[in-house]
Amino acid sequence: MGGNLYANPADCNCAPPCRAVIGERRLRPVSSPRVSPELIDELRAIVGAAAVVADEASTRVYECDGFTLARSAPDVVVLPGSRDEMVAVVRKVAASGLCFVPRGAGTGLSGGCLPLDAPVMIGTSRMRAIRSVDFENRRVVAEAGVVNLHVTRAAAAHGLFYAPDPSSQSACTIGGNVAENSGGPHTLKYGVTTNHVLGLELVLPDGEVVELGGEVDDVPGYDLRGLAIGAEGTFGIVTAATLRLVRTPQAVRTLLGMFRDVDDACRAVSAIIAAGILPAALELMDRMIVEAVEAAYGFGFPPDAGAVLIVELDGLEVGLGEQVDAVRAICQTARASEVRVARDEAERAALWKSRKRAFGAVGRLAPNYCTQDGVVPRGSVPEILRRIAAAAERYRLRIANVFHAGDGNIHPIMLFDERDADEVSRVLAAGKEILEACVELGGSVTGEHGIGVEKIEQMPLLFSPVDLRVMSELRLVFDAQRRCNPGKIFPTPGACVETVKVGMPRRQVPL
Repeated sequence: MGGNLYANPADCNCAPPCRAVIGERRLRPVSSPRVSPELIDELRAIVGAAAVVADEASTRVYECDGFTLARSAPDVVVLPGSRDEMVAVVRKVAASGLCFVPRGAGTGLSGGCLPLDAPVMIGTSRMRAIRSVDFENRRVVAEAGVVNLHVTRAAAAHGLFYAPDPSSQSACTIGGNVAENSGGPHTLKYGVTTNHVLGLELVLPDGEVVELGGEVDDVPGYDLRGLAIGAEGTFGIVTAATLRLVRTPQAVRTLLGMFRDVDDACRAVSAIIAAGILPAALELMDRMIVEAVEAAYGFGFPPDAGAVLIVELDGLEVGLGEQVDAVRAICQTARASEVRVARDEAERAALWKSRKRAFGAVGRLAPNYCTQDGVVPRGSVPEILRRIAAAAERYRLRIANVFHAGDGNIHPIMLFDERDADEVSRVLAAGKEILEACVELGGSVTGEHGIGVEKIEQMPLLFSPVDLRVMSELRLVFDAQRRCNPGKIFPTPGACVETVKVGMPRRQVPL
């Protein structure tokens, strides 16, 4: 079943029909197993009545994540508050034979926590304890529901911080970060989630608790920790993670370069890296994003800037001034109209607020938006931006761009109105074309948002049928019955992968 996303429920030939529909609000399977009232009562006995959501109006809150083009509400949402409650819940669901989907804060952008053929949703939002902090060895054990930013706040007084910083840092949680291998602006220098997780506590789909990795960097044997990070919850539910903390830099300098257009800004990015400078972050926003952000937050971006480049340098105070001068000169050579350096921490914080809340500011431009996620080699960024512009013109769409320029991780934001079926169709077609272009240029279909349900069709662009089958079978080691988060990343072996989009032909990919 998993992997079929339809615009029209009548087109689904699976038995039972799939849950998720792209282009429609919702679709329930005709004969999917339902959660019995008895099971709901048993779950309430484990976690308490207030931690079980079962009425239809309330479960609709959980029908999607940040990828709103596919929606499906679960029959019941269970919110364990501890590892023991999580184990009891998972065992109870396993005994019922039902499938389930893990959910963190719901900030994902690929439909990773969509309850596809999984009537039970198990959330981690009540598991908010920081179990232990070892500042001497620079590590912390945080439960899955701990907000990403709260880890850094807990360590700040000791001169430490947690490096992965997604744009949703103030809301996203550690469990979801692990599931998606989340990144963020500062991963150019510091790396993504997998570079900062030492160990995981994982509840398998039968309720068994396993420890992957440990408290040191190098654990003998296979790197099962690394295997589980980015598995999008298809191995089980992460209940806690041992995280690496890093030393807060002695000094930070944040520069803002204003450019006539995106091409000039991209030339500055390439020249900075070529000069041997490794910034903590290199972020680029185009004119449409800049206008929306300025209207929302009033930072002081010039209204005539075709693109702005945020360059953050950190390290020892000695020598940092020389890097600032070098970056300023490079930006001026690339025809920057102005280069500013944040005067103090308050101005730096305001600048990063503008960048990290750019997606929310886009809400001023259209009723809906879809944030795409792809990767290209750094030198191919200007070309992929030209492809994006061409797609915008071809499909009669407005597409804004804000992205991690330093590592080629693009985030074109397609603006639309979900009430217009034809416009939804064009958004889906443009997104598909952009991802295909990323692969053609030597990149990938995702940098940090994951595959979820959104990009299953694009997986054959990167992997052969044998590759997909091997990866899908690897999952059986952890989830032999495929009951945990079914229908994500890979289709069920032997099934077709069909995507029917409004106005688009059906495509079949054999496995």
